[in-house]
Amino acid sequence: MDGLNAVSRRALDQAQVLVGGERHLAMIPSDARERLAWPSPFSAMADTLLALKPKPVAVLATGDPMWFGVGETLATRIPAVEMAIHPSPSAFSLAAARLGWSLASCKTLSVHGRALAAIQPSIQPGARLIMLTHDGETPAQVAAMLCERGYGPSAMIALEHMGGSNERRIEGTAAAWGSKNVTAFHTLAVECIAEPGAAHLPGTPGLSDDAYQHDGQLTKHEIRAITLAALGPTPGALLWDVGAGSGSIGIEWMRAAPRARAFAIERDPSRISRIAANAETLGTPGLQIVEGAAPDALAGLPEPDAVFIGGGLSAEALTPCFDALKPGGRLVANAVTIEGEAALFAAHATYGGALSRIAISRAGPVGPFHGWRPLMPVTQWKLRK
Repeated sequence: MDGLNAVSRRALDQAQVLVGGERHLAMIPSDARERLAWPSPFSAMADTLLALKPKPVAVLATGDPMWFGVGETLATRIPAVEMAIHPSPSAFSLAAARLGWSLASCKTLSVHGRALAAIQPSIQPGARLIMLTHDGETPAQVAAMLCERGYGPSAMIALEHMGGSNERRIEGTAAAWGSKNVTAFHTLAVECIAEPGAAHLPGTPGLSDDAYQHDGQLTKHEIRAITLAALGPTPGALLWDVGAGSGSIGIEWMRAAPRARAFAIERDPSRISRIAANAETLGTPGLQIVEGAAPDALAGLPEPDAVFIGGGLSAEALTPCFDALKPGGRLVANAVTIEGEAALFAAHATYGGALSRIAISRAGPVGPFHGWRPLMPVTQWKLRK
């Protein structure tokens, strides 16, 4: 209660109904007001709150409720004019203050109720991460991930109960973290330090081909970078990756822009498992995998902002992709065979757009010397609807 400012305290005093976690509700002195603990599933809370109108309701939250908090969730259902939001210093602000880190230079993350693999793209040399954790096991799990990536020397600091009477700080490196006892209620800070030779997985498109599990059905990294540039990932945009193969285009689309989403459509069951493994390893566990072939597998999918067709272009696949594409959306298709190229020429004649021929050569040994070995040239068709 001592952490509330006068405005927040007044709002709390005027409420007829108190809503929050049991830990929060226990901090409020006993009185006759109605008290509601978070329901399960949590998504049902918005319906509960709406049913209480017009009673004044106080929803209790830790820190800033609009930063990975309950306020963000409720704002999707309740108009802003019907809520008064009173933020306190966030866990991120408190952690940065404790550590003397510039918050603007830190990456803020949450793995509370989220897949831990989502932090993979943020693990970069010199990066400072501050994350909301799921429970007391999270630090050990993060340490294992860092060590697997070659970031064992990274500094880790668990900050327990910040701002409370039980505040405590636990420090160590990822390699030496072991089984340190950390309470469930804490915030984790990581300063990423890579070992010499650690694999570099930058946020820019065109990851090394070695970063993927594949059976040869992989858009090579030079072509992948060009293809992603043509697709143009933007925050929150949705991609259909039709004929996904190893999933590389959808994965790098999601890595390239905040909140970007993708559906990977693939008919080969063995490739489905590889796509899932690649998505987990490369930090895009939210990639939606659809088993099947176009056009049937496309039925019912949300309208895309962009479409990539890499597994063979046909009129049967192209027409529903183009029809579903939002106005202003981008469609890109690659071909390496003569038949595939002919299909691109036909599509270009019907829909317009632009055609490019991309030729890549890589140096390789020729006896005691080196020479250029060309990869199969790629014909690329791209258009904006």
